[in-house]
Amino acid sequence: MPRVAAIDCGTNSIRLLVAELTERHDGTFDLRDLHRETRIVRLGQGVDSTGRLAPEAIERTKAALADYTIAARRKGVERTRMVATSATRDASNREEFFAMTREVLGVEAEVITGDEEARLSFTGAVGEQDPDDGPFLVVDVGGGSTELVLGTWDGVRADVISAKSVDIGCVRITERTLKSDPPTPGEIADADALAGEVLAGALDVVDVSKAKTWIGVAGTVTTLSAVAQGLSEYDSERTHLSRLSQADIERLTAELLSVDHATRAANPVIHPGRVDVIGGGSVIVRALARELAARGGPDGLVISEHDILDGIALSLAAG
Repeated sequence: MPRVAAIDCGTNSIRLLVAELTERHDGTFDLRDLHRETRIVRLGQGVDSTGRLAPEAIERTKAALADYTIAARRKGVERTRMVATSATRDASNREEFFAMTREVLGVEAEVITGDEEARLSFTGAVGEQDPDDGPFLVVDVGGGSTELVLGTWDGVRADVISAKSVDIGCVRITERTLKSDPPTPGEIADADALAGEVLAGALDVVDVSKAKTWIGVAGTVTTLSAVAQGLSEYDSERTHLSRLSQADIERLTAELLSVDHATRAANPVIHPGRVDVIGGGSVIVRALARELAARGGPDGLVISEHDILDGIALSLAAG
């Protein structure tokens, strides 16, 4: 079966999945992972204030993408799809980024909408879930945006009921509100208010009260799980399908916001590129947990290591 490469370039990180597609008897596809990799490149550095991608951020992304291109070729990849999300959607000089990706990767990077980002994340996240545990709410807290998608999964196909992307993520909320080290109570209050205000736009569209299971994907929630478990090193097998209660989320957020950069950096499971934004990301997760509780949604968060990358890879099945 064909080997495919999926690349997700977000505001904070760029990630690669190389996988082999296997067709089921019903015409749907399974993925067999061959290689996964994440690099923190902070493509969205300063985009919220300047409206432009910084030259050094483009260069960091170019270096990572060059390595990913080599890895994909060595694995015998036949089809590649790269999607670019929040940072490039917002940048006035995004054509510089596209020119770079064409040169390095040899294919066009696609700027997808927030709603398409949400749908790809949902497809990737629910594949290992029991259909009886749905409807599912999948939340992707990225660097520049957060996607919420509600849908069902029958064991073969995903059906999206509603989806919404809003412009708040761990990088944006940190750059806007959490400026001190550690943040002051006033800054934390501002972050809470901003998260609540922006997320309200998604919660007006996505009826979280209909969800039976809440699934979180991407680096903020996987890092929170690793911190909660007290792991000595990051282990995706330990974080995948782990759970965090609302009480866990409240405690973790308070702890991360109460310590300085050096203390967070000393934690072996917090990636160096995530040290300064994990507090902001946790504020968003906490705001969502509180809203779900208030609206009668599921109590507790299931962590998934499978996300938009898997959705992108599956989208390549059609060739």
